Amino acid sequence: MTDRNPDDTNFPPFETEDLRSNLTAFLATPFDDPVLGRPRSVGSFTWGVYAFFDYDGEPIYVGQTKEKISTRIRRHLTNQRTDAVAMSVLDPFEVFEVEVWPLPQFEKTSKKDAAAKAHLDALEHLVYEQAVAGSTFKAILNEKNPPAPTVTVTAPPSLRYRLVSEEVHKIRSHPDFRIARRSLIISRLAQVISERKVQGGLRRVLLTQAKRLQWLAERRYVALGGEASVEQEDGENGDD
Repeated sequence: MTDRNPDDTNFPPFETEDLRSNLTAFLATPFDDPVLGRPRSVGSFTWGVYAFFDYDGEPIYVGQTKEKISTRIRRHLTNQRTDAVAMSVLDPFEVFEVEVWPLPQFEKTSKKDAAAKAHLDALEHLVYEQAVAGSTFKAILNEKNPPAPTVTVTAPPSLRYRLVSEEVHKIRSHPDFRIARRSLIISRLAQVISERKVQGGLRRVLLTQAKRLQWLAERRYVALGGEASVEQEDGENGDD
């Protein structure tokens, strides 16, 4: 990244610029297309499933796309907001890595094709179930469950990629920063729930986020000494 004056408002914030740069590099990464017989950029595939992971390697969100991988993932992680971001279900600041499972065999298939859609749904369900099983909390942040599979599929080749530079990692990976950020997102989500008539899925997300916050705060507390780090009163109560 080139040096520039941090006061120059013609540039986006450093962390925003960093994400966009890494996201562009990821979407341009070559990925084998057996249909064409040659690699092509992973972001150019239309059909596929994707998953986001946080700074602990925890899976946090799984989705599918039929509109192009690059378009869908950019909507999540840049200013082209999705419902998941707008409702404070998914916090882009928590995303450390992304993994995608393109489906090149359906590249020229109509989006209305029932067989292709059944395969996509089944793959999303498979990735979702694997993410939940691999999670410390046995839950991720999807508001809705994926469609029930009607066919059996196996996971195709995937690409996993880190979206955060070392500079941004130093800023965002600190547990106190993450505790503060996660608390903010929980507050926003709780406000959304309090102001709208919502389904159970959003409340499940709130519960999962609360568990993730407690786990992170407890780990930080223990790492700094736990009960042994708590000061003892000197025996005088109240102010003189």
